[in-house]
Amino acid sequence: MGIPAWIWFVIAAVALVAGLGLLAADRAKEGSRNRERMRWAQLRGWQFVEEDERLPQQWAGGAIGYFGADAAVNVVAGSTFTSDGRRPVFIFDIETEGQIPAVVVAVRCNKKHRIPIEMWLSSVPFQRADMPEMLGPIGARYAFADDAEGARVVITQELVDAADQLGGDVGVAWLENEWVLASVVPTAGPSRLERLLRDLGEIADIVDPFDEDYDAGRHQASAPVPAEAPAPAPAAAPAPGTPAAGTPVQQPPADAEPNPKPSES
Repeated sequence: MGIPAWIWFVIAAVALVAGLGLLAADRAKEGSRNRERMRWAQLRGWQFVEEDERLPQQWAGGAIGYFGADAAVNVVAGSTFTSDGRRPVFIFDIETEGQIPAVVVAVRCNKKHRIPIEMWLSSVPFQRADMPEMLGPIGARYAFADDAEGARVVITQELVDAADQLGGDVGVAWLENEWVLASVVPTAGPSRLERLLRDLGEIADIVDPFDEDYDAGRHQASAPVPAEAPAPAPAAAPAPGTPAAGTPVQQPPADAEPNPKPSES
């Protein structure tokens, strides 16, 4: 005896209702995350945009390379103070095939990192097709870089200790271009993101101290001049309107906040 057609109809109807319920729950969760992120940005005086398709294209490693990123959503852009000064920051959700697998927090340094380095938790299945070479364990994480010798210069004990403080919900932290980035679970709220920003700011201060160039210049300036060095000839008077030698050229402020451009719909 076959199953009556009305039973199949009931099963299909129940499945449809369940699917619609899950979709409504996902949208409600996304709307709640959107509003929470927006309120946080407003309280901090930061900028907020709902979506930016171009932002994730700045990076190819870490969580961006692992999950992929069709777009960045719920994007916050601002700046934060570290012990070395103010640094620009981004916070955004990765959107991949309609899902949010992680939140990315990024802190900008003043110089570009010569060697991209990834630091993955050992508990995360971090393998992917274009994974850099594994260097081995560093504290609670595994380090990956294509230039092993150069990476070992950057990975100091101070950096390892700071990476260990990031927490077990941070699957990966990495250095790429002029940024220090980390990905955290998508349920992370503003208070957790605030702590992660502070921790990444500490790492940025370690790999990119603000006074590094200043100290080097001061050391060169204080070097003794040999006794036999001839005295410099007097410089010719500059032409009217010409800046005096040594006058710095005005540059844009280093702490200018990044301005993510919302994608056109």
